[in-house]
Amino acid sequence: MIKRIGGFGWLLLAAGCSVADPSPASSASSAGTAAPTEPEASVTTVTSAAPQPAALIPPATPSPPCPSDMIRVGQFCVDRYEAHLELAGPNGAMEVHPYQLRPRPGVRYVAVNREGVYPQGYISRLESESACAAAGKRLCSRSEWQRACKGTAPARRGAAQPCNGGKQHLMTLMFNQPFHYDEHFNSARLNTEPGFLAKTGEYDACTSDVGAHDMVGNLHEWVTDPVTRALIVELESDGIRRQWQPAQVGNATFMGGFYSTSGEHGPGCLFTTIAHEAAYHDYSTGFRCCKDAALASERTAAGATEPSP
Repeated sequence: MIKRIGGFGWLLLAAGCSVADPSPASSASSAGTAAPTEPEASVTTVTSAAPQPAALIPPATPSPPCPSDMIRVGQFCVDRYEAHLELAGPNGAMEVHPYQLRPRPGVRYVAVNREGVYPQGYISRLESESACAAAGKRLCSRSEWQRACKGTAPARRGAAQPCNGGKQHLMTLMFNQPFHYDEHFNSARLNTEPGFLAKTGEYDACTSDVGAHDMVGNLHEWVTDPVTRALIVELESDGIRRQWQPAQVGNATFMGGFYSTSGEHGPGCLFTTIAHEAAYHDYSTGFRCCKDAALASERTAAGATEPSP
């Protein structure tokens, strides 16, 4: 309805409305019914956490191609020193086998090499192979042995030589002929005589270019190569005077000479003896081990190439 108020003009009044903002209660009263109450909106506060950096996982460190007691030579590893034997003792700890005694039958020996230890003599090629295998290694081939020996000063006659060789033969000094295999060639007295067998690394200058010690002199070292007709021909034509030694196809081979030899079977790294079978042993026979280098561990995820040996 329209109502005139004094002289001030017209005021429009609408039914159910008022000039002031009505409250929900007054609106309900005006309409005569209760208006539904609007529910209060619930407000959820979302807090954005700052993005966390992904955990950094360091790249795996590749294992070295050779164990710490070996040196890499191209595709293979070679022991730094001539080997001795160790075996598990009664309490499980490893014990050093007496170097002047023969390995005992049926005992599992492990080949170990380190500086300042008398190396094991009185050992056959078969026993050497077994001890290397127990250490996770293998006996060296003749070509591997010669490559590791390359650069070693040859053991020749004379006091100035850098390796332990050229000394008197103890057999003739200690025993009267005829010599017997067990009683004389394998006598513990021979390698305990002072001034003859040396500890590993004692002759510091007797080190090859790759860092292998005592490859010439001290003890002969067994290799895997059997004697073949081709090897005999090679040794006969190598241009080096070689004293006579019986050679039979199928024999075994050891290298390097020992403390009482010089150039009888070739000087230095060429010294090769082919007169004995694989089961042979005496006070002069020793060994060292080789194994394949773990070259795959040197490759990186980026595809880096392996360094040249």
